[in-house]
Amino acid sequence: MNDLFDTDGTIFMGARRNPDTCQVGLFGVPYDGTTSFRPGTRFGPAAIREVSQGLESYCPQLDRDLDDIAFADLGAVEIPFGAPQPVVDAVLKATQAVLSKGLKPLMLGGEHSISSGAVEAVAAKHPDLVLLQLDAHADLRETWLGARHSHACAMRRCLDVLPSGDLLQLFIRSGTREEFQELRRTGRLIANAQSLETALVPWRGRPLYLTVDLDWFDPSVLPGTGTPEPGGYHWQDFADVIDVLKRHRLVAADVVELAPQLDSSGVSSVLAAKVCRSLLLLLGSDPTRI
Repeated sequence: MNDLFDTDGTIFMGARRNPDTCQVGLFGVPYDGTTSFRPGTRFGPAAIREVSQGLESYCPQLDRDLDDIAFADLGAVEIPFGAPQPVVDAVLKATQAVLSKGLKPLMLGGEHSISSGAVEAVAAKHPDLVLLQLDAHADLRETWLGARHSHACAMRRCLDVLPSGDLLQLFIRSGTREEFQELRRTGRLIANAQSLETALVPWRGRPLYLTVDLDWFDPSVLPGTGTPEPGGYHWQDFADVIDVLKRHRLVAADVVELAPQLDSSGVSSVLAAKVCRSLLLLLGSDPTRI
């Protein structure tokens, strides 16, 4: 795996470098090549790692501690500069390598265009994979600014590689008329955590992949993102989602679209790191014991 990841720099608190005997493999993808408004998400993975050192390792909500699980920070995926397709391909290979070690992947972005590479790798291992999206935007465009692998097309590209076609889009609040018509027609739009719990009942036991675009949070609590969208959500709303997911089988996740330089307070990075802590604990825990 050494030829796929750059291991220079800070690691997430409590992580190991050696993946042997670990349950979760965390890695970063510092890419923002298709950003359409404010760039800077390439700095997101490093910022999350740096501020993680200021968090407690214990999560009161889950009553679990990072010391209870074994997880590796594998570093940053070695990606080429330029067009997004080679980056998505590199993410696919990196995620395959993580899975081959028996690890559950947690990917830190970077922008949302990278998610389809990870979803493709996880879906190859779990053909009945269900994809859950926390996001301000629907991301269902076929192309954006001439690119098929744009962060505005993230879910469209994920659907291209998701054999089950099972996608739930949680609390989406921005998109084109055509995107919202599709959301309503397909029944994929989930309004709240209670609706999510109901929607997941028929899929209990199915493997889940959660992709978290941090612009889902309201700009008042997370201004450090490239495409902020007013009318968003707060930590308790995310905690409500975690309360639902802790009873299900989460096998992979990603956290994307943090642009830390757009928030001089650093609070956006801290919130992102806390999101990662919750996901690490879910990925590293037996859901029947939480």
